[in-house]
Amino acid sequence: MKKAVFLDRDGVINRLVFNPGTGEFEPPHDPADLSLFPGVIRSLHSLADAGFDLFIVSNQPDYAKGKTTLEQIKAVHKKLEEIFTENNIHFREFYYCYHHPDGVVPEYSYICECRKPKPYFLLKAAEDYGTDLSQSWMIGDRDSDIECGKNAGTRTILIKEPHSSDKRGKSNPDFYAENIEEAKNIILKFERPSKRV
Repeated sequence: MKKAVFLDRDGVINRLVFNPGTGEFEPPHDPADLSLFPGVIRSLHSLADAGFDLFIVSNQPDYAKGKTTLEQIKAVHKKLEEIFTENNIHFREFYYCYHHPDGVVPEYSYICECRKPKPYFLLKAAEDYGTDLSQSWMIGDRDSDIECGKNAGTRTILIKEPHSSDKRGKSNPDFYAENIEEAKNIILKFERPSKRV
């Protein structure tokens, strides 16, 4: 069985974008607004080189909420995937949940099985790709990410992204990190424990 790192997207891999209409920092709705954090490419390479499969697991409810179109959400993903391809980074799968229980688009507005903190996508990775969840990690910037990882049996790292501070504080992550580079260092240190003399 294979070990994996599951990553939330917005606030972990790319910056959140201020939306004047809501007064909140949100996922980018336009490919032009997609901006990766420093060190993301380097960190992903390091994790892949250490033998981890890479997955993105992201709640993307803004179409369900009427904030943008599904086409725009997919256009942002397409640009992200192009960046990864250009940098020779391979993700096993991009798992997106487009639903929200309080949405305004009826066909996407219900209580689904795939929205974090439910572990649906992590369990799917275990089934489809032979992922050993007990040897895997979930990295995110919200309580829902940590709870998702806990529910699936992975180790968890909470990124202390300032713009997500109101979405955390009730979970109990295994580790905290300032950014993805720190999270990567935690994982690699954990994988290579110091030898006893």
